[in-house]
Amino acid sequence: MSQLSYLFGSLLELIYNVIGDYAISIIVFTVVVKLLLLPLTLTQTKSMKSMQLIQPKMDEIKKKYQNDPDKQNQKIMELYKEHKVNPLAGCLPLLIQFPIIIGLFNALREPVKYVFGTEAAYKIADTGFLWVNNLASPDVILLGGISIPFILPILAAITTYIQSAMMSPKGGKKDPTQTMMLYMFPIMMLFWGISFPAGLLLYWVAGNIFQIVQQYILSKPSKAKEAS
Repeated sequence: MSQLSYLFGSLLELIYNVIGDYAISIIVFTVVVKLLLLPLTLTQTKSMKSMQLIQPKMDEIKKKYQNDPDKQNQKIMELYKEHKVNPLAGCLPLLIQFPIIIGLFNALREPVKYVFGTEAAYKIADTGFLWVNNLASPDVILLGGISIPFILPILAAITTYIQSAMMSPKGGKKDPTQTMMLYMFPIMMLFWGISFPAGLLLYWVAGNIFQIVQQYILSKPSKAKEAS
């Protein structure tokens, strides 16, 4: 994880040396990383779409063979084979991306260690972003000594919800766990935003916006087929 953090830190430093603005560099850095991960994202999206297409038939099989687990599993495997769906195909990209995400988070949470090398260099770079005075501190307002999430934590929560909702299966029976996470994860992001550095939240918001646009573009062919 440490080596990945230094690798991404070096990439962010390179972008900063070209652009000269740390906040804009984080946004550009986010886009670059998302583009590098695009093949994995496309594989994951394709797998999820395939699973969504056969979900109604899976629900029928589960209902029909609810008292016969062995038969139920056999029929589901036959369904996977018939439609050439690999249920593990959507998990592999996530497993590969997990250490990458941790490496990214470490680099953005500790830019002095992983990006700039010294506190002095970081202070020169961190000139803030719009309403944020510095990207090392959380984007909060203090009311009676209590930290309240400000703009970036709220944007992080909203964009997380939109991005998750766009990835959720449409129609059919909803998985209670997925439904719970659809609402819980944005709330957790809002809560974490109280302590996360603004620079990290800027990366998260930029990444969510990129994925929302990407998902919208990818969903267009599917909607065109449904319309026809």
